[in-house]
Amino acid sequence: MLDDRDHHLLALLQEDASTPVATLAERVNLSPSACSRRIARLEADGVIARRTAVLDRRRVNLPTTVFVIVKTSSHEAGWLEEFRAAVQAVPEIVEVHRLTGNFDYILKVVLPDVETYDTIYKRLVSRVTLFEMSAYISMETVKHETRLPTRYAR
Repeated sequence: MLDDRDHHLLALLQEDASTPVATLAERVNLSPSACSRRIARLEADGVIARRTAVLDRRRVNLPTTVFVIVKTSSHEAGWLEEFRAAVQAVPEIVEVHRLTGNFDYILKVVLPDVETYDTIYKRLVSRVTLFEMSAYISMETVKHETRLPTRYAR
C-alpha cells in the first residue's frame, strides 16, 4: 500500500528525477535515509519503472508528429509477432496502441518533417502486411504530459 508521502514522492520524481534525495526528503517530511529507502522500495516494487530524461523535441529536430491508424486483416499470433518486431525496429515510432472499434492500432510517429513519413511508411510495409494505413499530421499539441496522476497508486 502506498501512502500520501509515497504519492507526493512519486509526483516530485516525475517532475524532476534528478532532484537530490535530501531535497525530496525535506519536501515529503522524511529523513534522507528514509526517503532513499522509500525510493528503493518503489523501484523494487516496479512502481518506478525507470528514471529517464525528457528531451525537447524541437532541439533534437523531431518537431513533427504523425498519428497512423492501422487496420489488419490478420489477427493470428504469427502476424502479431511480425507487427511487434516491425514497429520495434523503427525508432521514430514512439507509441503503439491496440484499439477497440473500427481500427486495430494507432501509432505515434515523431519526425523531423512530414516528408520523412514516406520513409517510415516504406520501412513498415516492407516488414509486415497491413490491410489499411491512414496518416494524420498533428497540427498542434494541445496537451503533452509525461507525468501520471499519483492519486490512484496503491
